[in-house]
Amino acid sequence: MKKMLVVVDYQNDFVDGSLGFDGAEKLDKVISEKIRKYRAEGARIAFTMDTHGEDYLQTQEGKNLPVTHCIEGTKGWEIYGETAKEVRKEDIIFKKTAFGSSELFLYALKEQFDVIEVCGLVSNICVLSNAVMLKAANPECRVIVDSSATDCMDKQQNTQALDCMRGVQIEVI
Repeated sequence: MKKMLVVVDYQNDFVDGSLGFDGAEKLDKVISEKIRKYRAEGARIAFTMDTHGEDYLQTQEGKNLPVTHCIEGTKGWEIYGETAKEVRKEDIIFKKTAFGSSELFLYALKEQFDVIEVCGLVSNICVLSNAVMLKAANPECRVIVDSSATDCMDKQQNTQALDCMRGVQIEVI
């Protein structure tokens, strides 16, 4: 069985930085444990990293979300906490400038996994975007999102995002 764990944007700026929120830090233990579990099963581990430049505020996203974050090379751009300690050289890092990673989509399209679990931040934007893209790339794949391994600042939007994922046959556990 071909499996992959995708850790979406679990970066300092989304946990305790410019877009951080209470509770995001609690995901660190859950995510790092998932990485160890999937690695022990021989699964592929991938990380997406929201990646912006100094011109962020001039981009479409920056005009709609005028909060500078995840500027490449800054502390805020780095992966957070214990999760950062789990990154290995054999893991795949997808830097992305948009909510969904087109490179991750193409990788999943080529590789065709049986199971892909998605976790990280934030549930209502980048986790949702990447989970839907992965389901599109692998329609017969079991795409899973563990609700204890994702979250966002607005609890109602978190619930709505999880419901939306269920609606497109992403398994929310």
